Amino acid sequence: MSRTELADAVCTWLWETTAMKYELDGHYIAKLERGAVRWPGAAYRSGLRYILNVANDNELGFVPPGTAGGDAELTTSSTYGMEDDVIEAGDESIALLALAEESNVGDLTVEQLHADIQRITQNYLKVPTRPLFLRSRSIRDRAFKLLAGRQPPSQTRDLYAAAGWALTLLGWISVDLGRPDVAESHTRTAWACAEAADADELRAWVRATQHTAAFWQDDYARAADYAQDGLQYAAGTSAVFLSSAAAMDLARLGDSDEARRLLKLAMSTPIRPEQSQLGGPFLCTVERAEGLWSDTHLNLGEPLQTLEHADRGVALFEAAPHAQRNYGSERMVRLQQVRARLELNELDGAIDALDAVLGTPPEYRVHPLIHRMSEVAALVRTGPFGKEPKARAMHERIRAFTQRPTTVR
Repeated sequence: MSRTELADAVCTWLWETTAMKYELDGHYIAKLERGAVRWPGAAYRSGLRYILNVANDNELGFVPPGTAGGDAELTTSSTYGMEDDVIEAGDESIALLALAEESNVGDLTVEQLHADIQRITQNYLKVPTRPLFLRSRSIRDRAFKLLAGRQPPSQTRDLYAAAGWALTLLGWISVDLGRPDVAESHTRTAWACAEAADADELRAWVRATQHTAAFWQDDYARAADYAQDGLQYAAGTSAVFLSSAAAMDLARLGDSDEARRLLKLAMSTPIRPEQSQLGGPFLCTVERAEGLWSDTHLNLGEPLQTLEHADRGVALFEAAPHAQRNYGSERMVRLQQVRARLELNELDGAIDALDAVLGTPPEYRVHPLIHRMSEVAALVRTGPFGKEPKARAMHERIRAFTQRPTTVR
């Protein structure tokens, strides 16, 4: 590619994935090549990673401001820069709950709404979060506006389904931005939409999102209740996610017998991704499930099995095509490798596994990742190697990761 062709390819991809126009050109590419610009914006970095088929910014030679080397300094994920957006969207979803429970109708085909939802899920944590958050919010509002009109009952159900998926996306993104409490505002209205649409797969993923919101508030009993209730509606990969999640919750609660039963159920459930129309957070691939299973084993006090599942999950992630690779889940599974190796007193192996996460671009350092890193920090500090220089250095890198806020783009 020439510089102009590369710039055009990035702009085209950004338009297709975010519906926003960017002005990247060959002159800017030249500045990147000369090193005149060492840290382009989040959108440009995402586009260049995709077009050039690389996993992280370091491979492109990008260095964030304030760092001396190629490894990005770790920063915390928060709602910094989006706090008002996140809270306002949650309040709006609460206000729409009454409308969702009524029989209002709209009169327009919803094919484009569902196509937009699918595009968002498939690009989540691959492009900057803010445009996807705003698009999800826009789809929600468009669907409810249409529901105020008139149309055949079948289209009414489709509109409720579109609104429900958009609300569920807003819930999931709110969890990742560190506001699981706001996520619950979205998911209550999403559940009403799923009921109005009579859509079992939507019901299942709403329950999965409610589980996730409760889980990251350390309310494992409520998380398990959501996951187990969702199983009655689940088919395909949602069944794998919900049974795996329930096993993980119960293991944390100390109910080992029921956790093992659900773990066995999850591992015996066929995983056929082609059954799911959506992707991203609403698709549980084998590698994503391996991460959940590894967490369950860790809380059952079985670090060897934890490492076995985590290693297998990471290998599957690495073998997946870029377009289908869920980098958010992959980072969480890599931290399972770290935790298992620390439990097995394998400090060097833990450091190697952690290094793969430290290159995470700042805009993708979501709240659950920070939470998991804090758990790793606690293991490092309290483990038998806590006073070793390598362990202290590892702890310092994690501390920087969890204490310095970053702007969400």
